Amino acid sequence: MIRTRILPILTVVAAIVAVWYAFAVILNAPFERNAAERAGETIGFTEILPKTMSQQRPVLPAPHQVAVEIWETTVEKNITSKRSLIYHAWVTLSATLLGFMMGTALGILLAVGIVHSRVLDKSMMPWIITSQTIPILALAPMIIVVFNSVGVTGLLPKALISTYLSFFPVAVGMVKGLRSPETMHMDLMHTYSANRAQTFWKLRWPSSVPFLFTSMKIGIAASLVGAIVGELPTGAVAGLGARLLAGSYYGQTVQIWSALIVAAVLAGLLVGLIGWIGGWLNRRMGVREARA
Repeated sequence: MIRTRILPILTVVAAIVAVWYAFAVILNAPFERNAAERAGETIGFTEILPKTMSQQRPVLPAPHQVAVEIWETTVEKNITSKRSLIYHAWVTLSATLLGFMMGTALGILLAVGIVHSRVLDKSMMPWIITSQTIPILALAPMIIVVFNSVGVTGLLPKALISTYLSFFPVAVGMVKGLRSPETMHMDLMHTYSANRAQTFWKLRWPSSVPFLFTSMKIGIAASLVGAIVGELPTGAVAGLGARLLAGSYYGQTVQIWSALIVAAVLAGLLVGLIGWIGGWLNRRMGVREARA
């Protein structure tokens, strides 16, 4: 069973790496040809190929260059060093988790209000959906500037950007989950003379848990994106966003790609952790996990 699951994943990864190498050669080869022409030399493909894999500032770094950079900036660097990707990942993770917790709490509160109030359902739900049409790249600098003007810097402004991105999937998922009980189950609660609070805790909330964790997996990934985006307009010196920014300033594409890969791995771990917790809780409750 495990082999049948791992084999397709390894096949896809191998195909991605092969395509990555091919494009690294294609995109980096013009630089080597131009360098040879300026030197008055003729260079063949067999000579170009190894050089495209070892450029200091390639257009597209080869996979092994990114792997070496990640190894050197994680294993070989002290985690407190500002050149350590673990240090930068922790800075970004702190804002991600804080923003995710606030976004999840806000999404749940909004969903509960929308489900129990027709006024909130008609007035607030359209605004919640409309809020996600605002580009985060335009909104993030505004949030940073406003908070800087009142002396609030550091973790909180980045966390609020993460909150903005993560509350929406949680709110939408919870609204669907809280409304998921069938009519006959609701009628049964009325037959037992259950009040609104009892119906919520005994029926609506247990029914919504699978939807909550499904939406939280989307929310945690969006929260990570928000934390990285929040680091870009601040000129931050720490965080994965800061590594991306520094790499773009100095043309260090290997540094950019290593930060991107670490961010992707971090997102995968966070989503996997939420999924594992949700699956464990669903099994304990005897319910099936909602599928996105």
